[in-house]
Amino acid sequence: MKSQLIVETPTHKWIYFGRDPEKPEKIIDTNQYMLVTDKKALLMDPGGVELFAPMLANIVKHIPLEQLTHLFASHQDPDIISSLGLWDQTLPGAKLYSPWLWEGFIRHFGMSNITYEPIPDEGSRLVLDQVEIQLIPAHYLHSSGNMHVYDPAARVLMCGDVGAALEDHDVDIFVDDFEAHTKKMKFFHQRWMPSNRAKNEWIERVRKLDIDFMCPQHGRIFRGEQVTQFLDWFEQLDVGKTG
Repeated sequence: MKSQLIVETPTHKWIYFGRDPEKPEKIIDTNQYMLVTDKKALLMDPGGVELFAPMLANIVKHIPLEQLTHLFASHQDPDIISSLGLWDQTLPGAKLYSPWLWEGFIRHFGMSNITYEPIPDEGSRLVLDQVEIQLIPAHYLHSSGNMHVYDPAARVLMCGDVGAALEDHDVDIFVDDFEAHTKKMKFFHQRWMPSNRAKNEWIERVRKLDIDFMCPQHGRIFRGEQVTQFLDWFEQLDVGKTG
């Protein structure tokens, strides 16, 4: 599994994990992100149970395990959080932040020790040391209870399945040719995203944010002007289609 620094500020940094060449062939490739402050860390969409071992092995290359105090699950899908039962045994004092709607479902993955912190529909804020991040609504994109993570200091948006693309495991983590990349995003967004209304409400909300890095859970990271390019492309795309 690959790990790479995305951005670093005086108070914290974002680290990417993914592109695991040893994952089973029929399992969708996923991106995991970790925000690290002085004494704490937040792991976002930790991944499926099959990724637990390589994720754990890579995380401890960057921080001592006891520094990993918080988890975030944007929604309930197994590729997001089916590793929870193993993290529950590894990080018994941690907190999991996820939409309130999914607590009864997510607990099926195994959760005896970690504390579930339900995020209300309108979103909330989370403070790690002196770093404050925003948990912002992204409902019906694609899950009916869905949240994204925005870091105003580092200008990073962890955007879950929005911006996702279906790609091989050996490609770069950053978008290089945006127009070419849209061909890898179109089917995913038209099929997985069910609502144009929800899409447009999210776009309106996100356009008000200062974003240098837009980090989806599948595919590649958007940088700089590519963020606006994506929002423009997504806005004109008719979603909720099977063909």
